[in-house]
Amino acid sequence: MTKRYAEVWDLGSIFAGGTSGSPAFQQHLRETKEAVSGLEQAVEDVKKAGDERSETWAGLLVRAQEIGKYVREASAFVSCLTAQNVKDEEAKILSGEVKAISAAYQTVMTAIDEQLLAFTDEQWQALTSEPAMAEISYNLNERRERAEEKLPADKEQLIQQLSVDGYQAWGDMYNEIVGRMSVPIDEDGQTKHLSVGQAANKLSDPARDTREHVFQRLEETWGKETDLFANTLNHLAGFRLTTYEARGWSDVLYEPLTINRMQSETLDVMWETITENKPAFTAYLERKAALLGVDQLAMHDISAPLTDASRMIPFDDAADLIVTQFRKFSPKMADFAQHAFDHAWIEAEDRDGKRPGGFCTTFPLKEESRIFMTYDGSASNVATLAHELGHAYHQMVMNDLPQMAQKYAMNVAETASTFAEMIVADAAVKQAETAEEKIQLLDNKLNRSIAFFMNIHARFLFETRFYEERKQGIVREERLNELMTKAQKEAYCEMLSDYSPTFWASKLHFHITAVPFYNFPYTFGYLFSMGIYRRAAEEGAAFENSYIDLLRDTGRMQVEDLAAKHLDADLTGKEFWQQAIDFVKEDVDTFMAMTAEKAAHN
Repeated sequence: MTKRYAEVWDLGSIFAGGTSGSPAFQQHLRETKEAVSGLEQAVEDVKKAGDERSETWAGLLVRAQEIGKYVREASAFVSCLTAQNVKDEEAKILSGEVKAISAAYQTVMTAIDEQLLAFTDEQWQALTSEPAMAEISYNLNERRERAEEKLPADKEQLIQQLSVDGYQAWGDMYNEIVGRMSVPIDEDGQTKHLSVGQAANKLSDPARDTREHVFQRLEETWGKETDLFANTLNHLAGFRLTTYEARGWSDVLYEPLTINRMQSETLDVMWETITENKPAFTAYLERKAALLGVDQLAMHDISAPLTDASRMIPFDDAADLIVTQFRKFSPKMADFAQHAFDHAWIEAEDRDGKRPGGFCTTFPLKEESRIFMTYDGSASNVATLAHELGHAYHQMVMNDLPQMAQKYAMNVAETASTFAEMIVADAAVKQAETAEEKIQLLDNKLNRSIAFFMNIHARFLFETRFYEERKQGIVREERLNELMTKAQKEAYCEMLSDYSPTFWASKLHFHITAVPFYNFPYTFGYLFSMGIYRRAAEEGAAFENSYIDLLRDTGRMQVEDLAAKHLDADLTGKEFWQQAIDFVKEDVDTFMAMTAEKAAHN
């Protein structure tokens, strides 16, 4: 049967050749370096001349945003190269070059921020009143406020320069180690060596013996490298903490909350409301254990299928399913997804040599996105595919905005993706042909809820506690294992028979240098999207344009203001979070009712 959609992405339409040897990409790098250098010189010349005219600085800011697109284009291309082939040595070298260019660009932006901070109130009013600045007035005020909280510009520039080898290099080291790892899996009478991503996919295998074997081999494989990963994690944290101390920031959550444009009260009340509602989800875990015929679920049982109704979904069928379900909510979203499939925007092939996980990255000059994942045909993978397409759609509706106004934070970034995922998952449950199939699809949805309410919570608890201990010195791998196990026991309400002590090593998110605390924004986005989904269900097709308006505001508002404007909701109070969780608990109630008789006979 002829495949209609490619499972290997087209990078050649971004830069001719589509490889690390692309001459077009080399030319782009040269042009980007020259543009950054030219901007640096222009800013320096204007400062030396004492030119503080609003039109001059407005022009520089417009120019800086355009150059920022060039930097982002290069970064996105390199991230695709290193993800599709972790052994591409030339791509690793290019990644270093791009990081250096990015650091140089950030250094220039710090110099611009210094001037923004130096303007008098009258000059500031004149600048923000310039026509070209109208759509980024929020972002300019945000940059000015953040500059005031940081060190003098020369010191911040030094931090940017040192970060290439003293901070980001540790993240590169982690990726290098993971890229070389393989997991020995006994299968069909022979030992196969799989990438960590391929091995992790087998944790949803129907056979418990297989899941247990894979889980043990993964733990052993990660355990052999924990001394190295303890180094990467400690030094990443050490760089951040030293920087925080110099800036006078004592709270390790200050930067992630600021980046996510979110109040601490919102974060606190979100976790508090989740914790109060966990009994409903522990009941689901107990029921799943009974259905699987075990006293308690193990970590490797959480994603286990419950029935034989699970079926493998070919990539073409997954694409058609997603487009069809998107269209019921939003024709524009469906047309966009169809375009992505038709033009090979997605790297989905299941092969060796790819990095684990999935992501969506954007090319602002081409106004295109690319999606990375390893598709194995499971319902979970269909959800991931819809999730990443949600990210890409979010970016698409913002493409005409100025570059600064497109910079939405991770917490709201997860809103569109999770919303897209919900459209597909909810439709699948409603269209299930048998009770057995519906039970399995409900279980798939609830697995996601457990991930956001318990797995992500464990990551958050671990990371906050680790950073506090790291302030006192290096935290050894044995202690990291202890902290991870303790966090998992607390987050899962001690409902599991075993845990994953090495999870701090195996989870890429702890070692990412782009943003700190790559955890709680996922849960925020999940519940925020539930609130949006409830509204969409109530308003039907009329909500499409309102949804687009909300997405377009995500790069230029505090999340509390965003919710108040578009959802008439107060994120610092419990009501919004409780309503969102209640919406999720409807699935728990349905699942419990449908499985009661079966569980009683197990």
